[in-house]
Order: sequence, then C-alpha cells, then structure tokens
Amino acid sequence: MGGNAKTTEFLKECMADALIKLLKTKPIEKISVPEIVELAGVGRATFFRNFTTKNEAVTFKIVRLWERYAEEHDLAERRKYTLDNALDFFQFNYSIQNLLTLLYERNLQFALYDAFYSVMMSQCGADAVECYDSRFHSYGLFGLLDEWIIRGFYESPERMAEISKEISK
Repeated sequence: MGGNAKTTEFLKECMADALIKLLKTKPIEKISVPEIVELAGVGRATFFRNFTTKNEAVTFKIVRLWERYAEEHDLAERRKYTLDNALDFFQFNYSIQNLLTLLYERNLQFALYDAFYSVMMSQCGADAVECYDSRFHSYGLFGLLDEWIIRGFYESPERMAEISKEISK
C-alpha cells in the first residue's frame, strides 16, 4: 500500500474509532459528523471524502479489525470461511465481543452483517456456485454469530465451531 493509501486508511480508522467512542455514550442518530471529525482531529470534508454514512464507518472498522486479525494469526491461506475454519471466525468475533455488544446495544447489527458480507463476498469469483456457496455460508454463520451475541457469548469459540459442524450434518 502506498503512502497516500496508508494515510487514507489511517484517517478512516481514526474517524471510525471516534464514532465508536461516541457510540459508548449515545445512539448513532444523535452523533453528528462534526462531533466525529472533531474527536478524530480531521476536517469535515475528510469524513465525506471517505464515507457516505456513519454506518459505513462502523462497517469499515469491523472489516479492518478482521484484516488485522487474519494477518496477525496467519490466516491468509484460510481466509475463505468453511466449516473447517469456523473456529477462526468465532475466535475473531470473541476477540471483539465488547465492540459487538456495543453495536447490538445500539441496534447496529446490520453494520456487522455488512462487514461480514463484504469479507465473505470478496472471496467469491465469477462462478455462480461459488457465489451461492459464499452467500449460503455468509447467512448461516451470521445467524450463528447473531444468536451467540444475543446469548452474551455464553458458549466458547470452540463450542461454537462444534455447533456449526453439528448443524451442517
């Protein structure tokens, strides 16, 4: 990634982090773009040059967290979600459970799904079966994740991987 691209990614992450910090104190509807950019230390135009909505900033942050997690855990070869690597998926989400809980408290589940969908569908090529398979797994895994978050991450990531295999039999 070139210097300009790194700067852009850094600024986007600063704004997303600022928004998430503000979400801890009030709902997204009551957070203004001027509040976000002031906390992030950037200009208003920078926000709109990088995001069309506040929700998009939240989705960006989740995707960025996944990319960083995948890199740190050497998951580049296993980025495509399958039942064989469901544990990676659940361990990642467990590692960001505070953020996910906050998003659910603020009724922003769709931002999580949008991020997950973005990661899943980027794995899809032109082959129709591959795309349907990615979509199928996307909805199925998201359904398990959704219930797991609602249940307060009661089960361990290992148990969630087992459950996903049990269900698919």
